[in-house]
Amino acid sequence: MHLTVAICTRNRCASLGNTLESLTRLMVPEGVSWDVLVADNGSRDATASTIAGFTEVLPISALSVPELGKSNALNAAMERARGEFVLWIDDDVLVDAGWLHAYHSAFRCWPSDAFFGGPIVPVFEGSRPMWLTGALARVGNAYAALDLGGEMIPFGGDALPFGANWAIRLTDQRRHPYDPRLGPRGEFQFYGEEWAVMQALLATGASGRWVPAARVQHVIPQTRQTIRYLRRYYVGNGRSLALVRHDLGEAMLFGRPRWLWREAIAQELAYQLRRVYARPDQWSEHLRRASVARGMLHLFSRRT
Repeated sequence: MHLTVAICTRNRCASLGNTLESLTRLMVPEGVSWDVLVADNGSRDATASTIAGFTEVLPISALSVPELGKSNALNAAMERARGEFVLWIDDDVLVDAGWLHAYHSAFRCWPSDAFFGGPIVPVFEGSRPMWLTGALARVGNAYAALDLGGEMIPFGGDALPFGANWAIRLTDQRRHPYDPRLGPRGEFQFYGEEWAVMQALLATGASGRWVPAARVQHVIPQTRQTIRYLRRYYVGNGRSLALVRHDLGEAMLFGRPRWLWREAIAQELAYQLRRVYARPDQWSEHLRRASVARGMLHLFSRRT
């Protein structure tokens, strides 16, 4: 069996180097060949030389994708990939030594499943703020934190893997390309590009499987350990939701759904008030909901 490990990157050569270094320590199962494909989405830093530095220790190749947008890079990598499965990781994760072995075992044990995903453990650089420790259970998705337990359970509903650590059969992936409207794109942050593909797979009757041994660590720099980052992340979530949802209602105020105005204002007021006296796991939920509503309103303002 041949497997392709694919990474999309843009202007993060330092973290990419750490990710590639972790791949050099992988235990490769007997009878498995593999390659690493890095899709460079218009980087202006030392990404090219970073990739070149691993050519003697990894079966690695680079793909230049000048058209801005992570989904464009994902689609280009999908077309170039040659493995029976594509194993997607982000350019800021560190894979466990047994990561490739765990996925390969899952592919063999569950041959009818189309996609797989594993745990993502956030590793915070520096001293993590105390408020973030208290709020992490509420805002863990902003750091791609995921742990669905120790059993190889099937995926379904909202229990789906994150794009930082998942695998998909290449034939299924090519039937479900990524939506170019979704995913990070320049100054505008959109999300949900992988989630949309997984939902499309499930809608066609395909199945997915949780692989608890396919573990990665997600390195979180201090710049993301802030309220400002959480705001930005959840506003991006809101923009993405507004793009794909069709049940937003018809009652409008200034060209936006009335209920969105109510949600944005009420949740923002609750956040500002409860931030003063409540625990982080309480006020962070209001911050999340207020930011998502703001993102949805913002997308409507760009349409008008």
